[in-house]
Amino acid sequence: MSGLPSGGPPRLTPDPRPPLFMLYRLYQPEDFPALYAVEELCFDPPWRFSRSYMRKIVRNPRSATWIAEDGADLVGLVVIQWSAGQEDLAAYIETIEVHPAWRGRGIGSELLRRAEKSARAAGACAIGLHVRVENATAIRLYESHGYTCRGREEYYYARQPAFLYAKLLKP
Repeated sequence: MSGLPSGGPPRLTPDPRPPLFMLYRLYQPEDFPALYAVEELCFDPPWRFSRSYMRKIVRNPRSATWIAEDGADLVGLVVIQWSAGQEDLAAYIETIEVHPAWRGRGIGSELLRRAEKSARAAGACAIGLHVRVENATAIRLYESHGYTCRGREEYYYARQPAFLYAKLLKP
């Protein structure tokens, strides 16, 4: 499934009813056009990943990319990576994105749970991420899953500040 109806971008207006069945699965290379279409909807330059960087992180053998699909439409994704060969393996969420028209339905929460499960399976004992300081919705999501703020970086996102959140993972 490419997630692109008729070769175009994902639907801008979802079915107003809650999805009966949201499919969560690992990324396949043929998902890239739909995955990047969500990236373009979620982030404006300079905060958007380039196509080449996005391809690099989803192809990393020490990563997992989960996607959420409603029918043929890719509506969300998370990319998590972990370090290799460290005694205390740590994971990092590169990005978590939900199509703007699909937010508020628990998709981000389920993607976060799946990313954590992948990190645990890889042997990670902790997980971290950065979030823009003004992204209150994402901060609430992370805090509701047990993440705590561990610091602030003033020039993380194109000269914009970000909080660093982290969580210890239980086996």
